[in-house]
Amino acid sequence: MYTYLALGDSYTIGELVPKEQNFPHQLVHLLHKEHLEVSEPLIIATTGWTTDELQASIREHRLHERFSFVTLLIGVNNQYRGHDLENYRKEFTELLNQAIVFANGHTQNVFVLSIPDWGVTPFAEGRDRAQIAKEIDAYNHANKEITLTHKCHYLDITDSTRTNGTNAAFLAEDGLHPSGKEYGVWAERLAPMVAKGLKQ
Repeated sequence: MYTYLALGDSYTIGELVPKEQNFPHQLVHLLHKEHLEVSEPLIIATTGWTTDELQASIREHRLHERFSFVTLLIGVNNQYRGHDLENYRKEFTELLNQAIVFANGHTQNVFVLSIPDWGVTPFAEGRDRAQIAKEIDAYNHANKEITLTHKCHYLDITDSTRTNGTNAAFLAEDGLHPSGKEYGVWAERLAPMVAKGLKQ
């Protein structure tokens, strides 16, 4: 039985959608179809968390167990609150190193997802959408560079959120967070990567 730890914020818990529709649960469902027995994901994520708040919660959980694979998606709230990019780089690196420890040192079993662009959604009406996109791109450039340097896997889902972020079917009722349909896109992209890693 494979085990799965999902680290993140609202995009990992699936704000406003039933838990079975968030991307970790949809991912496990797809892996079951590949005849990979994966247990219920352990999710450490809360809406609004920044990198330092995720770090604090990991410490509070005092996790000593190891997992078959780990996903990490964090940073949108750093950007939203106007936090320093260099500080994000530092804290993201620490979180990625922690994720590698949780994956028993197997970098190929750590999967980082890019930060969605909330600036295209109805929620961002009246805000500087171009500036939000520019900042999200800078954050994603940083987390991708760090992820690849550490020889972990990187999945870009930002393009999908930009394509679908104006379509109500791909949004939760708040007009900001993704719906289960959008999370399904992420899970379908992620499943082959995880399956390949687990079979190696």
